[in-house]
Amino acid sequence: MKLPSARGEISAAVVSVLGRSPGEGRPALPDESAVAACDPYGDDLQLALYVCYELHYRGFHGVDDAWEWDPDLLRLRAALERRFLEALRADVPAPAGADEALSGLLTEPVDGAGVSHHLRDQGQLWQAREYAAQRSLYHLKEADPQLWVIPRLTGRAKAGMAAVEYDEFGAGRAERVHSKLFADLMEDLGLDSTYGRYLDAGSRQMLAVVNLMSLFGLHRARRGALVGHFAWVEITSSPGSRRLAQALERLGAGPAAVHFYAEHVEADAVHEQLVRHEVVEGLLREEPELDADVAFGVAATDWLEDRLADHLLDAWKADRPSVRVAL
Repeated sequence: MKLPSARGEISAAVVSVLGRSPGEGRPALPDESAVAACDPYGDDLQLALYVCYELHYRGFHGVDDAWEWDPDLLRLRAALERRFLEALRADVPAPAGADEALSGLLTEPVDGAGVSHHLRDQGQLWQAREYAAQRSLYHLKEADPQLWVIPRLTGRAKAGMAAVEYDEFGAGRAERVHSKLFADLMEDLGLDSTYGRYLDAGSRQMLAVVNLMSLFGLHRARRGALVGHFAWVEITSSPGSRRLAQALERLGAGPAAVHFYAEHVEADAVHEQLVRHEVVEGLLREEPELDADVAFGVAATDWLEDRLADHLLDAWKADRPSVRVAL
């Protein structure tokens, strides 16, 4: 994965520093005041945060692994996280608790105005390709951010989470790992399935969705929010996946493209039950004080996904690209 093009002062500083050896002299990274002046959902902050997080995944070509735990870079990352999290706390409507947050996901809106509805009913192939390119920023690392929470759980929650993750990673079969299935989908759509290939094309809304998973996953203190986020993913996945499979079949996208979403229709219907009744209930039985954190994880994920959907649909209805650079 190559370092991306910068999108502002802060991301430019991060990209520039990572191009050096950790032992070399380097310019000072932006301070807290520079971060405080940044749009918390803007391209600059979200890209800088994404690049910092990627050091904990697969890293970047030519970037020394020692940067992962560089104190100055970690201080900047912490400031970026605070800015992002404080904005979410202020902007996301807070449910009364986990039960209310989860019950709101069990009934789909009657207007049928989401991205999967659009792609199924009237979407064009170029829009499906853009959707896959944007989503590749997550799906090529699918289930990785959530895996970090397993050591922080106990009992039913740990066992339930491990069972779901085992399926996500192909139940021991490399060709069935969900990130591999998504790479196959991309190739069916004529896209480059190289990990991180479309980072420069990804919108700030997509970066924020992926950054939220990393933020929750990397911090033990956010384990409740990560469980809430994961519950959102599994509860909402099955009906949306059915529509996306129908969309790709209608568009003639190829069997591997259809298979990725068809696989999620059945798998995530099972996962929904495991997450709700084993992971969430198990966690809150052990640590009831995390109820508000679980609810926040659900609500923040929903809010950021809605922002992404609005961005995609606004662009497509105006017949313009949703990506920052041409695919």
